[in-house]
Amino acid sequence: MKVALVVLADNEAHEGLGRVVNAMVAAKEMVDAGDEVRLIFDGGGTVWPGELSKDDHQAHQLWESIHDAVHGACSFCADAFEATDGVKEAGVTLLDEYKRHPSFRTLLAEDYHVITF
Repeated sequence: MKVALVVLADNEAHEGLGRVVNAMVAAKEMVDAGDEVRLIFDGGGTVWPGELSKDDHQAHQLWESIHDAVHGACSFCADAFEATDGVKEAGVTLLDEYKRHPSFRTLLAEDYHVITF
């Protein structure tokens, strides 16, 4: 199975942490099952790579366990949410597939199931 998990939730409310953790748990389950997984951070979700990569973040170990599934973060949105430095420091690719955004059309054309968080 091919799955793209898209995190849109930012970190301004507590529920955002729940959504990003749920996305990472789903990514881990699917990677463990041998699925092809792309975890993408878009919109306000671009703040998460910089936060999750901090050693003292409560979800850091989960982040480390799924880091290979991280496809990238939206370049435009990372700039808009002032998250570009955090994305780069986390070693996450800035996606510029369609006008500085990830290409969801390409994911669909490549038969990915797209799930948003």
